[in-house]
Amino acid sequence: MELPKKIFYKTQAEEIIKKLAMRNMNGYYCESADEAKKLVMDMIAEGASVAWGGSETIKETGIIDAVKAKDSIKVIAREEYVTDEQKRTLKGLIATCDYFLMSSNAITLDGELVNIDGAGSRLSYLIYGPEKVIIVAGMNKIAADVKEALSRVRNIASPPNAIRLGCNTPCAKTGKCMDCLSEDCICCQVVVTRKSRLSDRIHVILVGEELGY
Repeated sequence: MELPKKIFYKTQAEEIIKKLAMRNMNGYYCESADEAKKLVMDMIAEGASVAWGGSETIKETGIIDAVKAKDSIKVIAREEYVTDEQKRTLKGLIATCDYFLMSSNAITLDGELVNIDGAGSRLSYLIYGPEKVIIVAGMNKIAADVKEALSRVRNIASPPNAIRLGCNTPCAKTGKCMDCLSEDCICCQVVVTRKSRLSDRIHVILVGEELGY
């Protein structure tokens, strides 16, 4: 990556971190995915239970593999819960876990988290439940404001995610949001996190790379 872009990302992140603090969220900046992975692993306490939401960023950074490889962590691997009864059990386990890992579809320059979800299986735990939420997001997720963030999520993030998940949605065919009400719609829930009521619960790690969608 060019030096000017590295400097830009760092400068922009530092300002966003100040805004996050005003919103009762902890912000961090890492120049690389490897650095972010190390930070996440350092943040997770020995013996803690850890779960995660669907996230290409968390996969790309190698965080999931690192968590699974650490014997002292109680891993709640969502892919191991396949039957309806197991999935019901999974919801309770995640809701009461120590750390929930995820990314954010977009983050505004003013420190707001903007996310869209289908069933809400990711965002419900951002809002309530797990003791701590660790969010890892590449600087490509930054948007000027909520309006721009929503446009980004609908037109940049959602179409490739719909394709990845095999969803039969208009955006998967056209490459842009058609404001559909499809049965496969992954944009059912729109959540703007403007503040965390609880201190030291939401931790946002900004990474100076392009990660995820």
